[in-house]
Amino acid sequence: MHPNPVFRQESAVRNLGFARERGFGTLSVNGDRAPLIAHVPFALSGDAGFADLHLVRSNPIARAATGPLPGVIAVSGPDGYVSPDWYGDPGQVPTWNYVAVHLRGTLHPLPEDDLRASLETLTEAFEDRLLPKPPWTLGKTPADVQARLMRMIRPFRFDIAEVDGTWKLAQNKPPEARIAAAAHLKGAEIGQETALLSALMLGVGDGE
Repeated sequence: MHPNPVFRQESAVRNLGFARERGFGTLSVNGDRAPLIAHVPFALSGDAGFADLHLVRSNPIARAATGPLPGVIAVSGPDGYVSPDWYGDPGQVPTWNYVAVHLRGTLHPLPEDDLRASLETLTEAFEDRLLPKPPWTLGKTPADVQARLMRMIRPFRFDIAEVDGTWKLAQNKPPEARIAAAAHLKGAEIGQETALLSALMLGVGDGE
C-alpha cells in the first residue's frame, strides 16, 4: 500500500465493496524460495469475513496448503499514467494513479465435500450480475464432464483479518490540477480503465 495517508482515507466498507465488485485478485503466500502467486476469482461472504475460492490441484499454492497459510489477496482496479503536462503546473512530475485493495488473512484448505457448494457460491456471485440472462448452474454440465473437472480442483476459504486500500487519485494536488489531469486521463491509452479512473478523480471530495 502507498505510504501517503492522503491516499488511504477510504472506509473498510468501500474497500470491501470494491473487492466484492471486482471478484478477482492475486493471491500470494510465502513459499520456500520465493512468494507463491495465483490469480483467482473469489466471492466474498455476506459479512465480508471470508472469501470462497478454488485452485487447480497442480497449482503450487494448492500443493503447499496442507494446512492454514497466511496470505494476501491483492485486488487491482483502474490505473493509468499521468503526464505532468496535464496538470497545467510546471512544478509537477510524472506519476501513476490507481486503485488497489489488499485483503490480508489466512488461506484454509476445505474438505473435498465442500467443493460443490463453494463452486456454486462463486458461480452465483457472477451469474446473478448477468440478469436477465438465465443463470448458468453446475447442473447444466454433463455429469461425467462435471466429475472430471471437479477432480482437478480444490476448495479453499480465505479468512479476512485486515483490509487495506489505496485510492491514488491526485488528492494531494490542487483541485484545478486534479480536474485538468482527469480530463486528459479519460481518453488516455496507458493503463487500464482510464475512463473509470478519471471519473474517480473527478469524484474526489464528493463523498463517493
